[in-house]
Amino acid sequence: MPTTKIGAQAAIARLEGWRVHDEGRDAIEREFKFKDFNAAFGFMTRVALYAERNDHHPEWFNVYNRVEVTLTTHDAGGVSDKDVALAHFMDETFRTITALN
Repeated sequence: MPTTKIGAQAAIARLEGWRVHDEGRDAIEREFKFKDFNAAFGFMTRVALYAERNDHHPEWFNVYNRVEVTLTTHDAGGVSDKDVALAHFMDETFRTITALN
């Protein structure tokens, strides 16, 4: 069954801290800041395991304690419910990691 595009605006209405991608793509983005590199890397590891299980992988960039994330579903041609689910997982993982530090 093909994944259905819902669009970035519909997605951010269901999320906190996310924004529409600023380069005209149908994508959402967020920056996460952590205490240090170890916490950022731990976040990326947890997200990578979830992404692999769900066959839905983020575009991301990491420098020291900062992780920049862009989500879109290439097969759908834009943002889908898969992106919202991954964003929710990232938000919860971020809360868990920052609560430990």
